[in-house]
Amino acid sequence: MILSLLGGLALFLYGMHMMSTGLESAAGDRMKTILEKLTSNPILGVVVGALITAVIQSSSATTVMVVGFVNSQLMTLQQAVWIIMGANIGTTITGQLVALNASEIAPVLAIIGVIMVTFLKNKKVNAIGEILAGLGILFIGMGTMSSAMEPLRESPIFLDLITTISNPVLAILVGAGFTALIQSSSASVGILQALALSGLIPLSSSIYIIFGQNIGTCITSALASLNANRNAKRTTIIHLSFNIIGTILFMIFTSITPFVDFMVSITDNPAAQIANTHTIFNIVTTLLLLPFGKKLARLAEIILPIKEEELDKDKFDVPLTFIDMDNIGSVPIAISSLRKEALATLHLAQANINESIEALYGHPYNAEKIMKREKRINFINYEITNYMTMVSQLHMNDRDSITCNALYKCFADIERIGDHAINILQYSDSKSDQYLTSTELVKDELMQLKELLEKSFSLLLRSRFDDSEYAFEKISRIEDRIDELTFAYRQAQIDRLKNKKVSANDCVVYSEIMTDIERVSDHIMNIVEECQRCNFALFNDETMKEQIA
Repeated sequence: MILSLLGGLALFLYGMHMMSTGLESAAGDRMKTILEKLTSNPILGVVVGALITAVIQSSSATTVMVVGFVNSQLMTLQQAVWIIMGANIGTTITGQLVALNASEIAPVLAIIGVIMVTFLKNKKVNAIGEILAGLGILFIGMGTMSSAMEPLRESPIFLDLITTISNPVLAILVGAGFTALIQSSSASVGILQALALSGLIPLSSSIYIIFGQNIGTCITSALASLNANRNAKRTTIIHLSFNIIGTILFMIFTSITPFVDFMVSITDNPAAQIANTHTIFNIVTTLLLLPFGKKLARLAEIILPIKEEELDKDKFDVPLTFIDMDNIGSVPIAISSLRKEALATLHLAQANINESIEALYGHPYNAEKIMKREKRINFINYEITNYMTMVSQLHMNDRDSITCNALYKCFADIERIGDHAINILQYSDSKSDQYLTSTELVKDELMQLKELLEKSFSLLLRSRFDDSEYAFEKISRIEDRIDELTFAYRQAQIDRLKNKKVSANDCVVYSEIMTDIERVSDHIMNIVEECQRCNFALFNDETMKEQIA
């Protein structure tokens, strides 16, 4: 009996995992679009949270992603509240699927799915096959668990245990503890449904276990936030407080109303009774707490206030702004995080280029600040390499693979732009052997080149790439113009040398400056080419730009 129970549980969990993987593969691009259109609108946030959780079949996974989002500043704490509420609704989908009681057709679903995965080469078809096979295996596992537990109906020890669990507080603790142990409310609800189908536990006892399961599922996000920043930890507090408040409200409601009798009257199917109770609990709790979402976020801030040492923003080796190295999440999440981190890094490189060129013709500058930015750029580039190693292990389609590779190349180009900024800066240092002394003579030329680079950066940062050909051609023309001007300015400096207006050293240094500016333009062009090749905007979301600002 124990072996059959464990075998059924193994099939149930593997089927759920397989279905989740297939759903994510089939809906990866759509999920990415949903995430990128996320706003602070509460209703939209709840819908997004429910949809994502319905796709990946795990509220724990969604809240872990949200912890990562908040930790990497992809999402505010207020937005996280709505997503968590939606995730609690979305997780009820698995219970409703189990309640369908499709054990008779489960083998057929599994066979069809395996054939689609094994013998067909189309990736979309493979993903659909994974969904069907996972669903079939899930139902087979459910049936195996139910059959294995039927003999327990005759066990006096087990019947005594069930009687004990009818104590509401103990039942909540059992539900919370077991769910925390297996780290999946969907799986623990499925096991509870298997018990109910075997006639071992009535809804009057299982309802409190359901309340506890919602609390126990918070353990996964709590573990994910251990090494995260304070805002990410607050996300876990919001998740926990949401489910605790819901449990208290429903305990009171259940004790003073015939709620259990009403749920039993809806359907005779014990699994459906549990699934419906789970769904109603989360929908009603969400509706009740939706107006108080900001209050929940404020409560989390009060419970976990920010520390003074976390206000220091001058460090260059603090965690990446938009990437959580501990929680990759899914491929769409990784791509969205990479894009935002690339934008933040490009802003740093652009600031250094502008200030370094201005320093050449006497504009005041802060060398220490420029060097901190450069160290930050180098640190990000190093961390991105580690992150890409982990991302490459995720299952991704061809388009996502091309996009990830393109973004990785963009980071390399951004890092080189930063290097050229430091090269240019050294020419303004009077203590350097390569100090440019004839700055007034070349000021207008340097200003013109700086303006052209600013136009290229502006096009790259502002363009939505709805018309990638137009953006490509415009930046390409700027790049050609910079090449023409740097050639002409080198020649003009040689003429000044002949007329003894500049020294030989100034002539050499100026030629090096022209080379650095040319290289910066080339790297901008490389980034644009990667964007065009992938047909995606590197930075195409106004909300993202506001977060960067």
